[in-house]
Amino acid sequence: MSVEPAARFFVNHGIVSGRTDMHHLLRPLLKQTVSYRYSRGSTLINQGTGWVERVVVDRPGVSSYFTPLSICINVDSWEHLEFDTRPDQLLSYVLVQGDERVALEFAPMVHGGDGAASADGVAPGQGSLRLDPMSQYIQMELAVAEPETADTAASDQDADDGHPDGTDEEPRGATG
Repeated sequence: MSVEPAARFFVNHGIVSGRTDMHHLLRPLLKQTVSYRYSRGSTLINQGTGWVERVVVDRPGVSSYFTPLSICINVDSWEHLEFDTRPDQLLSYVLVQGDERVALEFAPMVHGGDGAASADGVAPGQGSLRLDPMSQYIQMELAVAEPETADTAASDQDADDGHPDGTDEEPRGATG
């Protein structure tokens, strides 16, 4: 008599619909360059190569988006995830919502070459970001400093200024 396991398991490929499983499978994409292909039905709508900034779950206010500068994947945007192991032992992913699909693959490192798409239409691999010198806009990410309280300002004034001997004098050169 066979007993059904409490949880499903997958080896090298599968179709996953559980949010936690999808999140865990997508986590290796964080901070990686990936190629993406967006299709509706059998029609390729768009494709590109981008950097995965975030993979989120349980955040209904966060959208999934795919751009060359930034990719955010919200697990809750998708019905299920199909994954398979490629011959090079990396995973390929397909996120599915209705008849819409986004296929994701780790982008290979590119050394040299003209950066053109391959014969099968797959976007080129990792390369340097080229900005158009005539462009009017540049995207920047700015860090926001925490507001300073009176207590931290006072303790910063009393803190060591970095001199190894604890004095405010400049170190004296050795004479010989």
